[in-house]
This record gives sequence, C-alpha cells and structure tokens, in this order.
Amino acid sequence: MRTENVDVAVVGGGPAGLAAASAASEAGAESVLLIERGERLGGILNQCIHDGFGTKMLGEALTGPEYAQIFIDRLSDAGVISNLDTMVLDLNSDRELTICNEDGIRRVKAGAVVICTGCRERTRGAIRIPGSRPAGVYTAGVVQEYMNMRNILVGRKAVILGSGDIGLIMARRLTLEGVKVECVAEILPHPSGLARNIVQCLDDFDIPLHLSTTVVEIHGTDHLRGITLAQIGPKGGVVRGTKRFIECDTLLLSVGLIPENELAKKAGIELSPVTAGPIVDDQFQTSVPGMFCGGNALQVHDLVDYASMESQKAGQSAAIFAGSGRLPAPSIPVQPGSGIRYVVPQALSGEEAVDFSMRVFNPEEDRYVVFRRDGRVVRRMKQTELDPAAMIRIRVRADRFKDGEGPLTVEVTD
Repeated sequence: MRTENVDVAVVGGGPAGLAAASAASEAGAESVLLIERGERLGGILNQCIHDGFGTKMLGEALTGPEYAQIFIDRLSDAGVISNLDTMVLDLNSDRELTICNEDGIRRVKAGAVVICTGCRERTRGAIRIPGSRPAGVYTAGVVQEYMNMRNILVGRKAVILGSGDIGLIMARRLTLEGVKVECVAEILPHPSGLARNIVQCLDDFDIPLHLSTTVVEIHGTDHLRGITLAQIGPKGGVVRGTKRFIECDTLLLSVGLIPENELAKKAGIELSPVTAGPIVDDQFQTSVPGMFCGGNALQVHDLVDYASMESQKAGQSAAIFAGSGRLPAPSIPVQPGSGIRYVVPQALSGEEAVDFSMRVFNPEEDRYVVFRRDGRVVRRMKQTELDPAAMIRIRVRADRFKDGEGPLTVEVTD
C-alpha cells in the first residue's frame, strides 16, 4: 500500500471542510488534501436552493450552491487538492488515514487532520414511532434532495414531525410545489427551529404548528395512508382524549441531527456527551494532538456561516501545528453553568480572544449571559431573547482571562 504525505488533511467537503481547507492553505500549509466521499464538493449546500446563506460572513443572502461555489473557488485559487468519491476507511491517533477510491486503497500521513464530517438525520428508528412500515415516511433532508436535486415529488398531502429548520423550510418548499402540508407537529413545548423560519415558512403559508404534540402511530400497509397525532403532557405521557387521525400520504421527519464522528472515535478523540462532537480548545484542537474539528461534526449549527467561521479557525490552527508541532496549551477549563446546555470551546489558553458558542436549555427573555472566573465577572452581555434553537455567539477579549485561577463558568442570570 503506497503512502502519501501531506501537511494538512481535511475530511469532508461540505461548508466546514471547504472553509478549513482554504484557511489551512492560506495560513501556510504547503500541501492540503481535501477528502470528500461524494461526487461533488459543497455537501448539503448543493440541495439547499433557498437563500439566507452568507449573511454573517459575506454580508449577503446567497443560496446554498452560490455560497459553496465561493469557497470552492477559494480552494482552486489556493491549489488545494480535492479527492472526490473517496472514503476514509480508518483514522488513527498518529494522524494516518486509510482512504479508498477508484484508484485503490492508499495511506495518507498528515501533519495535522481536520475532521469536518458533518452530521446525519435522526430516522424513524431513532424515535421509535409505533405502527406499520409503509412507503411514504422520509427524513426531511431526503425529500429536499429528491425535490431539489432529482425533481421528484414524493406525495400530495404531508405531515411534518419536528420543527427543526430543515423541516420548516421543506414545509414551505412542498407548499410551493402544490403539496398540502396539513401541519407541523413538535414534541417540545417550543419550536426547534429559528423564529424567522417559523414566520417565513409556516405563518406566511398558514401552516399550523402544534407544540407538545407528536406522532403516536403510523397507518398503512404498502403506502402511508395517515398518522395519529396526540398531545404530550409535561411529564412526557400522551394526554388522554387528544389522539386524532390525519390523512396523509407523506410523513417528513425533522427530528434532529447527529454529528458524524465514527472516525473521531477510531482515533481515540474524546467526545462531549451533550453535543456528541469532540471536546476542543480555543484552537479547535481535540484531545488528540494534531487533530482538529469544525462544523456540524463539532456541534450542530443553525447558521452555515458560523460553521464556516469556526472551521476556518480549525484550518488555520492545523496549518500552524503541521508547521511547528506546537500550539498554545489550554490551561483554563470552560464549563456551562445555570441555564446553559453546553458551551464550545471547552478549554482555552487565555492568550487570544475567543468566540464562544453556546445554547440554553429553555426560552427566556431579558436575561444576561455571564462569564465568571473565581467569582469575578469576566463578561456580562444582555440578551433580549434566549432561544434553544438559536446558537449564541459571544466574543471575549484575551485580557479578560488574565486574572484569576480555576475554570471559566458561563451562566444565565437576571
């Protein structure tokens, strides 16, 4: 088996991988290899024909393919090598990858590796909906691919389970193609998607949203003929007398995303039990030296711009590590406090400004996100609205970390 040596290997050619690979090259890595299992670069962006991409990073609202093309052009200008239709079969802690494509199997020895493998959709099996197994039950991303990439309409009357952003966007897309969307059901007492998508995709098209509601049974033999919805009580059980049958030929599941981290596990990288992504420091380096992570493999994002921003940092850090073998050592643990579900990064060196990403447990208004160390307030920022569906991004300057010892805690307070 032949072996190839590169400075930086990036696994995944979606928005995160594109940003990481171009940033690594721009940061001085002489040889950057981008490995993508699909037949084209861009990942999920290729099937996202709606606009709204790039508002934070590029200052304009682009479609998914337009956004991807900007970064693909950057790769070309930087001379990054892309291997398409290529699978990574193995990754070990010595930064050795075993890859396979039509040219056979070969080994890649990298000075640094950036994992940008994205995420996958949770399926019916993951949420255990009872009933028969008819055709007509899809994840929202699959229907998006069928309609936007293959020009295939999956049905005429649909119910969407889950109010995640993909499901909301597909409610609008189906309606525009003449499909009757009966409703969107959400098991939580609050929406899972961004408020703007609730307005633009449901309210503007008079599509009802039923909160604290889920599908409790699927009906049909060869093909779906309907579903039974029911309200869910505060303790999780079905509320008596609330079951109702809705006729439909299509059920779309938008019930969450799972970071793809099988390769990270093979390499011995420590994963967060909350995000299901690697635990990283402020350089986006994982627990294994020389291995970095960004994008939805690290944490599920609601805006692609943020996935690209953190992946650029991961790519830059990978280039520095590949050149010198050293990065600032993390010395300050970061931990979530009251009201905060998780915070990324989970450790920092204190030598440079950090863009923290976090999510809250529950919707709240007019609260403060407070960073504390040794009881001292490091940063306090007013938030008029806190939403579990919306990632919070807060930058903290390096000089704020200088005083004190012990961990940095992030919490929601009055």
